[in-house]
Amino acid sequence: MIRVYNDLEALSQAAAELFTVQSRQAAVICGRFTVALSGGETPRRLYEILAAPPYRERINWDGVHIFWSDERCVPEDDPRNNARMARQVLLDHVPIPLDHIHPIRCDQSPEHAAIQYEKELKEFFSTQNPNFHLVLLGLGENGHIASLFPHTPVLDEQVKWVSDVYVKQLGMYRITFTAPFINQAGQVVFLVSGADKAQVLENVLEGPYQPRELPAQLIRPAGIHPLWLVDKAASHKLTINDEESV
Repeated sequence: MIRVYNDLEALSQAAAELFTVQSRQAAVICGRFTVALSGGETPRRLYEILAAPPYRERINWDGVHIFWSDERCVPEDDPRNNARMARQVLLDHVPIPLDHIHPIRCDQSPEHAAIQYEKELKEFFSTQNPNFHLVLLGLGENGHIASLFPHTPVLDEQVKWVSDVYVKQLGMYRITFTAPFINQAGQVVFLVSGADKAQVLENVLEGPYQPRELPAQLIRPAGIHPLWLVDKAASHKLTINDEESV
């Protein structure tokens, strides 16, 4: 399903409403709400909205558990750190218990960081079939999602929940959820904004299936299409019929 909004502000407001509704439903059914956040600039406005009235008061933060789908192997105070951005914009402004925040810590080797985060996830879920209520993802101009970049070995991973990956074009190690792990989520939502994403969005949604070239095509939670929240600038090349304009 694709929902098209006028601009990033409208898209972010819709994402905040979805986040809130899902958190309340999960609290009733499960007693907690588990969500994996995305890095990048697109979700920043969503985080700002969630941190302010009325959404801050509508969410029971005592029942929210925050994880990240990927992280750059940089110090925690590095501006490129995904968790740092989310803390500054969102988590430092809401009454969420500190032990409900689960960052990826890359203070040792990337391999060790991936092993430790997978261990934390397995201890948290206490199951071999974890089910995040919500995974938020962006879309890179090269078709990458989380840190699943084109033509990297991690795209072939079928067993691990979390993996380290060296992204040659960036000269950097990253830690990432694997595609099969993301696909176990109850809901996966892509947030895509800007004309610079129009071509890759068209390629992912309307082009041939080339997941090694366009890793976003690997994401099919429970075998179905994820939810795409996109703005008009990003969607202007699309011709498919299942989109909704909002």
